[in-house]
Amino acid sequence: MAELPPLNSLRAFDAAGRRLSFRAAADELGVTQGAVAQQVRQLEAHLGVVLFERVPKGLAFTSVGRSFHNRVADVFADLRSATAELKPEPNKVLISVTPTFAAKWLIPNLPDFTAAHPNIDLRILATEKISSFQSDGIDLAVRQGSPPFGASLDATLLFKQTLTAVAAPAIVRDAQHPLAPDTLSKLPKIHDAHDLWPGYLAHLHVQDQSPRSLRLSQTSLAVDAAIAGQGVALVSRFMVADDLEAGRLTEVGEVWEAGGNDFYILMPRIVKRNRSVVEVLTWIKARSAAAI
Repeated sequence: MAELPPLNSLRAFDAAGRRLSFRAAADELGVTQGAVAQQVRQLEAHLGVVLFERVPKGLAFTSVGRSFHNRVADVFADLRSATAELKPEPNKVLISVTPTFAAKWLIPNLPDFTAAHPNIDLRILATEKISSFQSDGIDLAVRQGSPPFGASLDATLLFKQTLTAVAAPAIVRDAQHPLAPDTLSKLPKIHDAHDLWPGYLAHLHVQDQSPRSLRLSQTSLAVDAAIAGQGVALVSRFMVADDLEAGRLTEVGEVWEAGGNDFYILMPRIVKRNRSVVEVLTWIKARSAAAI
């Protein structure tokens, strides 16, 4: 810490650099113009460089001063942002979901949520990583798995892992659905990171005879590829309900209750709960129940 410049000098330099004026910086910081000038001189002495050129109309950066100010300004911006995140915001709710859950279920349902709760600032963190309720400031999280999830968490089942094989209607035109397992085994397969096809085909007692396959990192991409006619995707049925209803996809295989990897919404088990968080939780539970 001894190698770092004094914080007050950095604050004075940041303000003076944004205003290019000691007087304007002094007004912003609530000190005298002389105090700002002194703090900047102390910083220059500490660093052994000249940061500003004094010009008739105020200040001008030296080349090293401009470069240093860009870095210092970014640091102060990060500090202000981190501090703002700590302040209580009763209407803000941060929910962590996978990118596929966000794209294929949560976002399509947002118009209903916005209409019902216009005053809640719902923020979505779409990530494959397991977010931390403490360090990431998460209020709610939707994850796949099996209970228990930990003594500190309440878990509510949203959707069972009900898998269905889907494809664009043109892929299986004039064929009866569901397809016979042998017929399905010969169609091109679209795989995602969950790699569910081997288990599904074993459930049907057939082996994969695909002439080709496509491998993608996310289920949402697999769904999009199926809509584009690239083969058959194996996905949770609730995620493609809208696509099935709209005719973009059709079910070509029997539904399989895979089990053991269902969708739950998690919430910290605390005594006092934010009202907005409870309202989001209640809405998600009701919306998922209506979709089943």
